[in-house]
Amino acid sequence: MVTPRVSVLRLYRRALKLSLDWAVHRYLWRGQALYIRSLFEANKHVAEPRQQRALIKETEEILERWKHPDPYRPPTAPGGSKYERNLPVPDLPPPLKIDV
Repeated sequence: MVTPRVSVLRLYRRALKLSLDWAVHRYLWRGQALYIRSLFEANKHVAEPRQQRALIKETEEILERWKHPDPYRPPTAPGGSKYERNLPVPDLPPPLKIDV
């Protein structure tokens, strides 16, 4: 079973990664990261398990709505624009000789 602390850390990391899809440049992303951190810090005092579960569920729903329709992928990562671009040419059988 996952503890609330672990699930909150996972949600925080997921929120930061999702915000990178919307702002690829780090100087734009930094402001968003500080805002996300302030949102998580505002609720760190919640100790009641029922409220914690409600906050986690609400955060998961918000992150699901925040998903980018075309997330950023580094060019050389799977799904990126350069992934497997210059693969070696496969060995072909020798051409057929036709006697005329």
